[in-house]
Amino acid sequence: MRVLGIETSCDETGVAIYDTALDGGNGLLADALYSQIAMHAEYGGVVPELASRDHTRKLLPLVEQVLADAGMTRGELDGIAYTAGPGLVGALMVGAATAHGMARALAIPALGVHHMEGHLLAPMLEHEPPEFPFVALLVSGGHTQLVEVVGLGRYRLLGESVDDAAGEAFDKAAKMLGLPYPGGPEVARLAEQGDPKRLRFPRPMTDRPGLDFSFSGLKTHTLTAIRKLDDAGELTAQGRADIARAFEDAVVDTLTIKCRRALDATGLKRLVVAGGVSANARLRERLGHECDKRRARAYYPRGRFCTDNGAMIAYVGAQRLQAGERDTLGQMQATPRWPLDHLNAPDAPSNAATPAG
Repeated sequence: MRVLGIETSCDETGVAIYDTALDGGNGLLADALYSQIAMHAEYGGVVPELASRDHTRKLLPLVEQVLADAGMTRGELDGIAYTAGPGLVGALMVGAATAHGMARALAIPALGVHHMEGHLLAPMLEHEPPEFPFVALLVSGGHTQLVEVVGLGRYRLLGESVDDAAGEAFDKAAKMLGLPYPGGPEVARLAEQGDPKRLRFPRPMTDRPGLDFSFSGLKTHTLTAIRKLDDAGELTAQGRADIARAFEDAVVDTLTIKCRRALDATGLKRLVVAGGVSANARLRERLGHECDKRRARAYYPRGRFCTDNGAMIAYVGAQRLQAGERDTLGQMQATPRWPLDHLNAPDAPSNAATPAG
């Protein structure tokens, strides 16, 4: 089954084609991505209306590009998957409307899929994918969650952020330090020059049991540290680098501690790390050490699939379409808020989302 995947949840337009007849990483026939980062950078964050308009301009040309790259025509598609949520409602509607319009014209099924399920299963696109079950850390600009994954659609939420997501905290810390958007990679680059012994920031919610996260207080602590150094005349280039390093270490340590607890609590030996923050080199290093201690293994998507992309949507959509799921006629989903643990396995009755139109 050859499935076109469309991702338009936020500020990246992603399109890909996945073929279930091929194994693992070989199933991805083509993928393309257009990032809006440059457009949003001058505003210091994503402007929803601009994002929606840009998806409208870029989506169909990217569809034609991946079809050409795969050596296919539209008529050779067997289904279309699109991100139905969570995300920006206007951006989601662009992908949903395009997918349903194409599906109706081609007389093939369309299916709205969960954005975070895409991230969760992105490592399945690799040549050595993880086997079920595993623990997954989903860590991005909008979500920080620990999930026990038994199989497709069989997820148990272990813990999540009660306020800011880790990626959001990175962006806010970057803004305080005068770094450009998106902030995560910029903070990580600056942290490389920082002295890890000069400052120590708190590791939120690690002094109590549980697997939930909180990064709002860490953001406040960062602002306080910046003001203290500024008042002392020490907010030099080195001072800013030291703050970046203390902040990054605090986030990485917090995520690592929670992952360790999750592995111990479940007894599982496989850890999937996905979402934009999963590209952070220090996080990968620390989690690698923790997994080695437990004779466990960490799995990551390749670099370009850490952030939003069409390949992960094509993959998840292909698995669910092949299992018989599809949107009903006139059911176009755009669900800005959609808890991951509300998903069902493909052979269960569907209650995934409320149709938006």
